[in-house]
Amino acid sequence: MTRFLDFLFRGVEILMAVLLALMVLLMFLNVVLRFAFSTGFVWSEEVTRLSFIYLVYLGTVAAFRDNRHLGVDTLLEHVPPMVQKVLYAVVQLIIIWVMWLLVQGSWDLAMQSRNDAWVATQYPRSLIMGAGVVTGVAIVLIALGNLYRLLVMKSPVAELLAIKDGETSAAGTRTSID
Repeated sequence: MTRFLDFLFRGVEILMAVLLALMVLLMFLNVVLRFAFSTGFVWSEEVTRLSFIYLVYLGTVAAFRDNRHLGVDTLLEHVPPMVQKVLYAVVQLIIIWVMWLLVQGSWDLAMQSRNDAWVATQYPRSLIMGAGVVTGVAIVLIALGNLYRLLVMKSPVAELLAIKDGETSAAGTRTSID
């Protein structure tokens, strides 16, 4: 299962790189066309906007999986291991709740705008809200996996908070925390 998830997230990273390259290429091409030829691609701004939105949301999922998002674990370092587990579980449950709200709100907005289209590309506007649904569902699944590793597999909290690549600062402490 871990191999499948690593393969899946490698695909997400490749998709993010493609979206970034597409954004840079379209913006550069549009600037050159406008400066040199007083014209441009009308649709490129909409495609770039959509690419940027998905790049940010997919990056959020990847950062959450690798524990590279902003967090503070100062309290966890000063409490007994059992309290660490309880606090970690509570944080994961709060994350699940907040992501459920994101999914619910994004879905509602997508349904409200399902008949609206962008002007130049005629893409449905609900594609924007779909990013919230994808992100929320993915982060809920990752948080449930974290709870599974904590409660069933009995992984220590320090292992769950570790950055996937094992990066540390000069002082030997983690540079990114959950």
